Amino acid sequence: MDDTSDRLETQDEEVAADAGTDPETFLSLLPHFYRGSVSQAVSAQDRLDRTTDWAITLIAALLSVVFASEDMPAYLLLIGLILLAMFLFFEVRRYRFYDVWRSRVRFVQENTFANAFDPAGVEHHPNWREEIADDLRQPTFKVSYLEALSRRVRRVYALLFIVVGVAWVSKITLFTPEAQWTEAAELPGIPGLAVAIVIALFYIAVLLVAFWPRKREAKGEIHDVEPGHWKETDDERQ
Repeated sequence: MDDTSDRLETQDEEVAADAGTDPETFLSLLPHFYRGSVSQAVSAQDRLDRTTDWAITLIAALLSVVFASEDMPAYLLLIGLILLAMFLFFEVRRYRFYDVWRSRVRFVQENTFANAFDPAGVEHHPNWREEIADDLRQPTFKVSYLEALSRRVRRVYALLFIVVGVAWVSKITLFTPEAQWTEAAELPGIPGLAVAIVIALFYIAVLLVAFWPRKREAKGEIHDVEPGHWKETDDERQ
């Protein structure tokens, strides 16, 4: 029984080794790996988008409830801020998993398809196969938690936070004319001025996270790059 198991393990190793050393076999195997990685990236992107959709739906429903009547308290919008923050932290985790698959797809594109289309191009990763093999054996996140948080805040949640903040200011001022804004903003046992200061500090923290100045680590994403040319215009062809 042990001899049979050892022979099977040896055969498995030989099959894998043959696939890695024979260019034709490897190139026939590569598209399956690439399609699988793309499928995983699309699935992760879909889960990411669903979280964003739920966050937007929540804010839309909350705004319709709060501004439906003057009697609706402004602190409901603060509950909305808390729920938004919860969605954000869920989304950051999902984004980091999405980035694992997206990075693998970009890595294959850069080191196989790009070089196939332009063999004279520079190969940035001479050991790219070893890099992918190591990541398949020991998967790791490619971006830090803080970078993922910064990206999701800057791209999506900063605008949602601003919408809720503007709605809260409007509710305690324009839509509560019979009371001072400090009275409309107060919570049980907490003065309205203190609530406003806490919210202001929260938005300062959001801005700091959104415009985090550290160099980005995410691989292959388009940011802070001038648009380039893809095809020649009719005048250039003539």
